Amino acid sequence: MSRLRSDLWCAVFVRRHNDLGNMCVVSRRGDPIAGQVFIEVDHLDGTVSLFTPAPMASRPDNASLVFQRRFARAEPGKVRERIARELEFDPDLWVLSLDLRGDDPGIEIAS
Repeated sequence: MSRLRSDLWCAVFVRRHNDLGNMCVVSRRGDPIAGQVFIEVDHLDGTVSLFTPAPMASRPDNASLVFQRRFARAEPGKVRERIARELEFDPDLWVLSLDLRGDDPGIEIAS
């Protein structure tokens, strides 16, 4: 199965959340075809969670994008620092910023 382009996946994610009434924007555009996607969730209580792509070994065979929770309700500075370090390594990275009071951003999370 071919993987969905990063730009299309991000556009759908942003549109879906904005349609649900959650503020979601593309904070950083990466490679449109194969850029990795990071999702930064602001819980609107002073904490932020970060979801990053899961390792290939933990993904089901047919899954296109599976995430892992890298930070759960952490200080915003820690999350920004992690994203900055990752951008030094991978400049083709996408960053989506989502305002969400809950803990379920509606993505598949590896166990």
